[in-house]
Amino acid sequence: MSVDRRFPRSVYGEGEEPDPRFSLANERTFLAWLRTALAMYAAAFALEALSLPEATGWRIAAAAVFLALGTLSVVQAWIGWRATERFLRRAEPLPGLASGALLVIGVVIAAALVTIGLYA
Repeated sequence: MSVDRRFPRSVYGEGEEPDPRFSLANERTFLAWLRTALAMYAAAFALEALSLPEATGWRIAAAAVFLALGTLSVVQAWIGWRATERFLRRAEPLPGLASGALLVIGVVIAAALVTIGLYA
């Protein structure tokens, strides 16, 4: 039997190999979170690049919120993938999603900042 050299060993070193369909679905979810992060970064850069008729402070605050949400999405992608893969390998119930609510609240706050900035 060969030594498993996959990264991260803390994930692949435990439990049994799950059905590949479940691991691939977990990977697709990971990639979806990365796409979400890219969308948040694009929104932040678009706010700064486009000449919107809004107050600078509000625009910068909204861009900062979008940057923070993008970073949160990247962190969620990794932590979520890792946790789900470990739960799959141990044949345990999957964990819930805690950061989804933070993402929704953050987008609402950023949208409110943009709207306030347009009318300030």
